[in-house]
Amino acid sequence: MKILMVLTSHDQLGDTGKKTGFWLEEFAAPYYTFADAGADIVLASPAGGQPPLDPKSDLPEFQTDLTHRFKSDAKAQLALANTVVLSSVNEKDFDAVFYPGGHGPLWDLAESQTSIALIEAFDRAGKPISFVCHAPGALRHVKAADGQALIHGRRVTGFTNGEEDAVQLTDVVPFLIEDEFKALGARYEKGPDWQVFVIADGNLITGQNPASSEEVAKTVLAQLR
Repeated sequence: MKILMVLTSHDQLGDTGKKTGFWLEEFAAPYYTFADAGADIVLASPAGGQPPLDPKSDLPEFQTDLTHRFKSDAKAQLALANTVVLSSVNEKDFDAVFYPGGHGPLWDLAESQTSIALIEAFDRAGKPISFVCHAPGALRHVKAADGQALIHGRRVTGFTNGEEDAVQLTDVVPFLIEDEFKALGARYEKGPDWQVFVIADGNLITGQNPASSEEVAKTVLAQLR
């Protein structure tokens, strides 16, 4: 079982002058869920190398048992520091793909032709494609085989307007996932803000927020079994 994890390379939070990137817990929880299940994990990002960590996700109040585990895991830290360049990756080498969130993906992965083509390749092959929190934004321009938006008519979730408002970034992000998905004709659904909420629509698996990251990974594993 070989799983690809795709992280953002984008570190600027719009024109605020603040930093963003990937959200630590949304990487750590799925990483160890996959690793503990015996998966071979490859980490990739558009630029390769060390992806930028959202500094807010490193604050004490956002730490979990699995983020603490990562911080004492030299092997995992080395893997993260040496992500492969996304354009070098081939869908045929993997059984599933997982995209951790953080605000970064809204800027780079959502617009990356490399990422779009990769997701489309996984989808055409019927393999699990999975995303959590802001990472579903990477689906924005992905097409189904019939040329329509991949998420058109499909059940999907992602960071809610209410959650974006709570972190005071509604006017900073390039688009709001909830609004964008509805505009694309998706059957967007959500649970209570900050609570675990995961949807699997065939091979498309999405989680609403950081709390949902481990459950998304478990859903991927269930499909692979």
